[in-house]
Amino acid sequence: MRRPRPRGRVDTGPPSVAAERGAWSNTRLLLLFMVVNFADKAVLGLAGPDIMRDLGLGREEFGTAQSAFFALFSLSAVGVSLLTRRVRTTVLLLVMALLWSAAQLPMLWTAAGFGTLVATRVLLGAAEGPSAPVAVHHLYGWFPQRDRTLPTAVLMVGAAVGVAVAAPVLSWVIAGWGWRWSFGLVGLAGIGWAALWVRRGRQGPLAPPLPVRGTGAGAVGAAGPALRRILCSPTVLAAVLGCFAAYWHMSSQLTWVPDYLATDLGWSGTLAGAVVAAGALANGAVLLGHGLWERRSARRTDRVPRLPSGAGAGLLMVVAAGSVAVFAVAEPLWVRLPMLVGPMALSAVMMTVAQTACGRIVPAGRRGPVLGLVVGVASLGGVLSPVLLGRVVDAAPTAAAGYERAWLLTAALLAVAGACAAVFLRPERDARRLGVPADGAPAPGVHVV
Repeated sequence: MRRPRPRGRVDTGPPSVAAERGAWSNTRLLLLFMVVNFADKAVLGLAGPDIMRDLGLGREEFGTAQSAFFALFSLSAVGVSLLTRRVRTTVLLLVMALLWSAAQLPMLWTAAGFGTLVATRVLLGAAEGPSAPVAVHHLYGWFPQRDRTLPTAVLMVGAAVGVAVAAPVLSWVIAGWGWRWSFGLVGLAGIGWAALWVRRGRQGPLAPPLPVRGTGAGAVGAAGPALRRILCSPTVLAAVLGCFAAYWHMSSQLTWVPDYLATDLGWSGTLAGAVVAAGALANGAVLLGHGLWERRSARRTDRVPRLPSGAGAGLLMVVAAGSVAVFAVAEPLWVRLPMLVGPMALSAVMMTVAQTACGRIVPAGRRGPVLGLVVGVASLGGVLSPVLLGRVVDAAPTAAAGYERAWLLTAALLAVAGACAAVFLRPERDARRLGVPADGAPAPGVHVV
């Protein structure tokens, strides 16, 4: 009897012209996916001063509400990423977008208070936890290894664009219609993206196949080095620490920069939103510029030595740490603000480099689960940052002194993580040691231990 063919195929070579068009079409759709994703994340920070005033919350309570977003974020990132071996990523992405909207819309109810806010943030975090690893895994089903840095950077640009668009738009909605409608707007945006994805979203030709029903066979390309060897490799450990620091930095900015600008500098919500948007645009410019540079470097035919990507990303994170420290202690406003909308954005590069590096050392059939584990652990930085920094600010004699301590703590974390990445993030070296060639399949003779 003829055996049914598995769906999809292992990443074995460059895509056709038609596949390349489909690849960039899906990249654009996932860019919009990340825009909505990070607009969802940004809404609470932008509406924070109004929410704290209307609901009578202190900064620690508000930080608890923000951290509630990450309560199930990590577990969900790991659990749903494991499903990528049995459920198509197109289906998983659609379900996530619908759940985002279901989590946002209840806040339109005028009786919804602190309890509802916490509950909906928990649901939102559970739905958004797997979004980045599943989207990256879906994207890698369209691009061969050497071409993945630029589309990964484009995907991560969605985070910056989401905040840049959300900051002025949601600030205007909050000022004109009230903070509850800011939640309603991002909920409707999620429904709109889901409708577009149903029409246009497609699985890539390089995606690892799913098991054939009735055979019990796993995905092709799942064989390879033991999972514990992959997760304990220097590249993965350095990527987790780097992403932890990047999540910490991102979450601290989304949660506390609007309140800092309002309380310490006396700025209006609209002006604070404009500065947050400018910082997000700087993040996007850094990510896109880095992606284009990496793509050009990957396609060069000469043998001019260049700095390893892990070392470069680590050094950029150290520069970002210095910028956060300057932002914390410098007195003149003309010195501090350029840090916020300039070199502080360099820490975002780690999110692109870490995911590309981890994807390099993992067989294609295991890529989704490993990326989910990396994001799940690293996202704990987003859990801890709002609450711990909120406590630091509240425990200080003044808000200004508290914010200075909070930013210096963030700078120290970025510096340590950047130094570790600069030394240990070496995907090509670890891929050779683990026996995983560039096409993502295990090397001949390499089996699960």
